[in-house]
Amino acid sequence: MPNRIRKLEYIALPDFPEVKEGDLIAELIASLIAAYELRVEDGDVIVIAQKIISKSEGRKRNLENITPGKKALKLADITGKDPRFIELVLQESRKVIRAKENTLIVEHKNGFICANAGIDHSNMDNKKGLNSDNEVLLLPENPDESAKSIRTVLERIFHKTLGVLIIDSHGRAWRNGTVGIAIGLSGLPGLVDLRGKNDRAGYQLRITTVGAADELAAGASLLMGQSDEGCPVVLVKGFPYELRESSLSELIRPESQDLFR
Repeated sequence: MPNRIRKLEYIALPDFPEVKEGDLIAELIASLIAAYELRVEDGDVIVIAQKIISKSEGRKRNLENITPGKKALKLADITGKDPRFIELVLQESRKVIRAKENTLIVEHKNGFICANAGIDHSNMDNKKGLNSDNEVLLLPENPDESAKSIRTVLERIFHKTLGVLIIDSHGRAWRNGTVGIAIGLSGLPGLVDLRGKNDRAGYQLRITTVGAADELAAGASLLMGQSDEGCPVVLVKGFPYELRESSLSELIRPESQDLFR
């Protein structure tokens, strides 16, 4: 008997409203799903750009209110970045990994390695509708908890078993270009362990694990875009792995096993 056709479907929710502090992301998502008459089924995954989570959780900061410390001032000399911005990066980080001109790589307090602790200037509208150089947005305080909270509400609304994935755009070692990766998840596996399974030739896999959440994130990021697309939420159907409880920690390689630090 031939293999069944496998299909993975990504559906971006268009016309997502501008998010403000205090907005209920799950309810906004549910409203758009209803407006476009989309069907939600068991096993679907909702992928969400971190920016709207951060905005709803009040993670906006104004550099005019930040006083840089000695370490921030020193790193500003090395990188050429605003010392107030660097002070925020340090507050959101466990340690600095690399610092050079126009580059600051840190270990975020949530465990992953990224540039500038994920703090961003883009898509920061001020009251006049224009970007402000002093307005920045931090990552969610606890993306796993944010994902869990949103998932709980969506499962109650739709009466379905769902996964929720919060993603951000990060650069990668060895390769150019940013890619969407998972920074928070609930109800779906971060890592899928294939060790012990056989390949098509009957060979037993010994080391293969799949970063399923990151693979899903990269696909959703293609639809979300990086500029003015306005599609921060993607409904995914056909995720090929069984949903289960998990956390970002599955995807974080311990420093003791990191050959590049």
